[in-house]
Amino acid sequence: MAPGQAASRRTPLNRDRMLARAVALADEEGIESVSMRRLSQELGVVPMALYKHVANKDELLDGMVDMVVAEIDAPDPDLDWRSAVRARILSARRVLLRHPWARRVMESRTKPTPAVLTYMDSTIAMFVAGGLSIDLTHHVMHALGSRIFGFTQELYDDPKNADGMSEAAARQMAETYPHIAAVATSRRHDTASVVGSGCDDQFEFEFTLGLLLDGVERLHRQGWSSSQKPTEAPLR
Repeated sequence: MAPGQAASRRTPLNRDRMLARAVALADEEGIESVSMRRLSQELGVVPMALYKHVANKDELLDGMVDMVVAEIDAPDPDLDWRSAVRARILSARRVLLRHPWARRVMESRTKPTPAVLTYMDSTIAMFVAGGLSIDLTHHVMHALGSRIFGFTQELYDDPKNADGMSEAAARQMAETYPHIAAVATSRRHDTASVVGSGCDDQFEFEFTLGLLLDGVERLHRQGWSSSQKPTEAPLR
């Protein structure tokens, strides 16, 4: 028996310890490496021991998501609502960058976990505490979407970005789709982007978050409500 497994056997298994090891395993080797059998080997227990703490693999994944979301910084009560929301969302982004597998797991869930619901509830509370109406906050949450958890869901995730194109392919792209080519080659691309090879994802994320929060602040000052059509929001 390996020394690590012997130590694991001497340490009582509990849900938090099991989930922490599952998260660490996913960080080290990817979410595909996480199985009940592999996790039991890591913890030095028989597979059935895990089922005292989770009913199945789905419940294990839910618990892993909750453990990751719990790492996001709590709201800072000393900041104004806009700065507080921005700081917390960027904290969520740092957490998702530490655990890149978590995004895919979150997207695969059909129901939000308790920690996810708590995070969403406290994020809504930050807007409300800033004086935003529930009506406006409802639409803001839709607009932010996955950004409240620190990532964006890109329409296309094509690893063949502009920097990796051959000269001939780039020339053909420019001839066939001149406007796409102009935008695609306007900045260098980031192969380590959290959403896949593409633009500088951190810059794009913060740029879009800033635009959204600027717009929310403007609508809040104007007393906007959903009784107005979206196109009726005055641009001033």
